[in-house]
Amino acid sequence: MTPAHHLRLPAPAGPPQRGHLPFADAPGVADPIEVTSRWLTRGGRPWFPVSGEFHYTRYPAREWEEELLKMKAGGVTVVAAYVIWIHHEETEGRIRFDGDRDLRRFAELCARHGLDFVPRIGPWVHAEVRNGGLPDWVLDRTDAPRTDDPAYLAPVRTWYTAIADRLHGLDRSNGGPIVAIQIENELYDQPGHLLSLKRMAQEVGLSAPLWTSTAWGGVQLPPDELLPLYGGYTETFWTEADGGWPDTCRKHFFFTHQRDDEGIGADLRPTTVRGGDPSALEARFPWATCELGGGMAVAYHRRPRVDPADIGALGLTKIGCGSVWQGYYMFHGGTNPRGDLTSLQESHATGYPNDLPLLTYDFQAPLGEYGQYRPSYDELRLQHLLLSDFGHLIAPMDSALPERQPTGQDDRETLRWAVRGDGRSGFLFVNNHQPHEPLPDHPGTSFRVEFPGTEGAAGSAGQVLSMPSSPVTIPQGAYFCWPLRLDIAGLRLDWATAQPVCMVDDGSGRTILVLAATDGITPELALDARTVTTVAVPSGEVTTAGDRILVTGLRPGTGALVEVDTTDGGRVGLLVLDAATARTAYRGHAWGAERLLLSEGGVVFDAHADEVRVHSPAPEPSFAVLPAPERAPVVAGATVKEGADGVFVRYTVVADEDGPGGCVGADGTLPVVLVRPPGEAPPVTTGVLGRASVPADEYFDAVAAEYDVEVAIPDGLPPGTLLRVHWTGDVARAYVGDRLVADQFYSGRVWEIGLGRLPAGAERVRLRVLPLSAGAAVYVPGWTGESEIPAEVFRAEWITIRAWDLRPG
Repeated sequence: MTPAHHLRLPAPAGPPQRGHLPFADAPGVADPIEVTSRWLTRGGRPWFPVSGEFHYTRYPAREWEEELLKMKAGGVTVVAAYVIWIHHEETEGRIRFDGDRDLRRFAELCARHGLDFVPRIGPWVHAEVRNGGLPDWVLDRTDAPRTDDPAYLAPVRTWYTAIADRLHGLDRSNGGPIVAIQIENELYDQPGHLLSLKRMAQEVGLSAPLWTSTAWGGVQLPPDELLPLYGGYTETFWTEADGGWPDTCRKHFFFTHQRDDEGIGADLRPTTVRGGDPSALEARFPWATCELGGGMAVAYHRRPRVDPADIGALGLTKIGCGSVWQGYYMFHGGTNPRGDLTSLQESHATGYPNDLPLLTYDFQAPLGEYGQYRPSYDELRLQHLLLSDFGHLIAPMDSALPERQPTGQDDRETLRWAVRGDGRSGFLFVNNHQPHEPLPDHPGTSFRVEFPGTEGAAGSAGQVLSMPSSPVTIPQGAYFCWPLRLDIAGLRLDWATAQPVCMVDDGSGRTILVLAATDGITPELALDARTVTTVAVPSGEVTTAGDRILVTGLRPGTGALVEVDTTDGGRVGLLVLDAATARTAYRGHAWGAERLLLSEGGVVFDAHADEVRVHSPAPEPSFAVLPAPERAPVVAGATVKEGADGVFVRYTVVADEDGPGGCVGADGTLPVVLVRPPGEAPPVTTGVLGRASVPADEYFDAVAAEYDVEVAIPDGLPPGTLLRVHWTGDVARAYVGDRLVADQFYSGRVWEIGLGRLPAGAERVRLRVLPLSAGAAVYVPGWTGESEIPAEVFRAEWITIRAWDLRPG
């Protein structure tokens, strides 16, 4: 049998530094934000924000509100957005804040729904935008952009003033949502310029309790002026086509206390030049992030594909490493707006090292270019539910690493794990997943965690936790966290071999801790017997050994509720869901109370409309609720049926014949007609850094295969309807008439196009597809380069995603 994996937690560190940084919230706010040297606080309580990037100028304004509600339901508490200068002022003096550029309305919608807002005001933002977001006319003014050159700072001041005017009254002193403002982006070696930009922003009227800067690449920051924010990605589009999986990505699947990722943006700066001493920043600032990869863009020369487990494992590992702010780039994809003068994507044409698609900025994000739900959304939501209820406990907990750690980034045999603890309780984190190079099963695994000693009647026992009672196999691909000595409404849970999800009141006065089992690991619950009077289980066995009660053999699911009466007279439930069901869990205010919903479709909680909406492709969507409302919710034009599902009540929506689903019919295949076969694949040309460039436009007219897809589909389709194209090739573009409506670089993924974005009355979409020549210096997952990738469309189909409005019964 493998010896127990051992970790001795250090004695709790002393209190963090406070008041050593010049960050201050607005006077008199009810929940003042403070930055200590190890975590953030809000209203005097440790605060663990979750931020997600969403670019309002890359999404239709009419749909912003629903997408923000999706983000909130996914556990995002802070919305971050680049304010992309070239999107607002492509032509000098014509600053636009109308329509999809309405920054103020976007910020107000965040506030309306209780979301904080972080404008990332640049002026240079990167964001895979033309010139990094700087308008062409600005570059015509100066040979020294991103410096204190007066010719550069003058238009920047005008731009900052315009932003300040649009956001006037939305700061914290006026009850607004702006909790932070980011200055510049990825500027690692000019602290003086960063300080100039911050001072300028303040002078024109911008204010926030936090001022931030990206901190990767060995950044040099003006001392104590900007909160450093870090990042980490599972893959890269900006490295070489033949470079393989970068080591800078590989390291993010290990537990480490190294914050910096020198690989982000390394195509735009010399990697041999390092900036400041990271230890100086780490001693004074907490570990906060703004760019954990929620997905990854594709460039023409390199087209990585990101799996949901990659995103989930990255996020959970960072929490175990010590992050106190989970920030994702991107959380929501989008589409580049059309420029009046040029296209607005990053490209070789403007001297940048990567050719990006003209339109799509889907980023393989948890919420896609057209608002599609992705499995990565479920993976992250599970973690964010944990942080919502336990983030205030986790944030002050130090991260500790075990005695035996991996010997290097090539070590795939040593189990990767860590514990965050505060001397009394903690959370154990395990990651056995990484992309490209699978990690093996770890049979016979057990853990021994030594606490430094605790106080209190129930605290002296369990200073050493040896768990589980019998060794388990950690399956390949698993990642999870287990609670250690967690207090739940008077019950001490010494450990559980299942991940905490959230808390919910069942409506009868019982507090329920919901946990998620891990596939391949049988749940085990260890209770401190001194906090328990009775235990009732629906399955498995209950045994007592000394001061510990063990619940073993529990079959996870909607009925796996362990009921506990505590010695202080409380009632606690421990509900262990299976892994798949746990990933359908949402929690929010619904029909007058806080409830837990289980739904295969996406759920949003719209407090202002007093309704819940379920976004589902199913013709008869189903969802389960705990606690159930007194009366079943109602849906206009449909009947809601109910039945039992374990401790939940399950509701199924059946549309009336003339109701919202009655006229649609089933999703279906669309006719695809080959109009012109492909010609010879275009020759590969190269641009900056010798990287392959997108074929010139004339090849789409001359040699691309052409297909017509008939999209005259039934009336009454909701805006979430998607056209899904199964294809191979190099680059594909979709047109309605002469208007380009979508594009894609081939990476093996199905191409999705939002039918609601097509021009009114569109009956036909023309697809132009280029083949990719053998030997091209392009990375496509699974392609060896030995043979051509033919230009071919196999089939097209439409998928209906309907939003069902569920109102109180």
